[in-house]
Amino acid sequence: MKEKPPVTFKSVLADHISGMLMEKRAAGYDYYTEEAILLRFDDYCIKNSLSVPVYTKEFLSGWCEQSSTEGTANHNKRISVIRQLSLYMMSLGIPVYLPRSCLKTEKVLPHLFTDEERTGFFHEVDCNVPQLSAPYAQRMADEYKVLFRMIYCCGLRNSEACGIAFESVDVGHGILTILDSKGNKDRLVYMGEELTCLCQDYSEYICSLLGGQPRWFFPGKDPAKPLPNTTVDTVFSRLWNRTVFSKGCSNKPTVHDLRFSFITDRINLWTRQGVNVESMLPYLARYVGHKSVQEIYYYYHTSEKLFASIRSADRTSQAVIPEVDYE
Repeated sequence: MKEKPPVTFKSVLADHISGMLMEKRAAGYDYYTEEAILLRFDDYCIKNSLSVPVYTKEFLSGWCEQSSTEGTANHNKRISVIRQLSLYMMSLGIPVYLPRSCLKTEKVLPHLFTDEERTGFFHEVDCNVPQLSAPYAQRMADEYKVLFRMIYCCGLRNSEACGIAFESVDVGHGILTILDSKGNKDRLVYMGEELTCLCQDYSEYICSLLGGQPRWFFPGKDPAKPLPNTTVDTVFSRLWNRTVFSKGCSNKPTVHDLRFSFITDRINLWTRQGVNVESMLPYLARYVGHKSVQEIYYYYHTSEKLFASIRSADRTSQAVIPEVDYE
């Protein structure tokens, strides 16, 4: 299968943008999402008549402004990419403006799926009929059936699932190799038997459909590129809104909440089985790609579903707060 030719930048910053991309990829970053943002910035430079390879705070003001339809995370991402470009150009001795670090996003409590909600969501995934008649649309609809299950069953981040290479999915042994994840960490993720069988069938299907092994396990509209995170976010919301639970839900779930639910469901299962949860948390933290057990503890403070587990594991509260004798 032929790979799509590399993106061509056309502004006065073209050489510097291409140079930064080469440097990042040489360091092991894929930078595909960032490349798309840089292509937009390249167009911004052309439309705003940048004639020399230097930009000021005033020139970037339009780029750094948040649009009315843009979320904080996407806004921060756009600024962060140009900040990296500025750092690269400054390392070459070019006096460009360095945008300030991104704004902090407000912490939103996760939505932990009930069994009924999860079943309802996957029912919509499996019954999904593509809105377009194009051949790639049906292929991608079939990809979502595997991708959403992989995210939930393995506690993956959206970006980890979308960006996993075909060769990083060992369907023979049921092992995912997650490379260059958050914090520049690599890890192995073991799949359950049912998910492994599903991935085996899917890998045969996708290879047959595309006439050979693709580079990505979940190819996007262009098979040479991975499925974009933003596309998965949009599809998730559309399918969730079709469930009978969406109208009565005050805390709208996101793709990332499938990962939250995996972690909380696993902790609750261990509690019901009488497993020592404290001793298992380091393994769970490593499995989902957390730096330490402290990150797992965050779920204790945000999840109502874990309150029962916390109470059953609590062996100190009665000693710390003695019972009062009202006589």
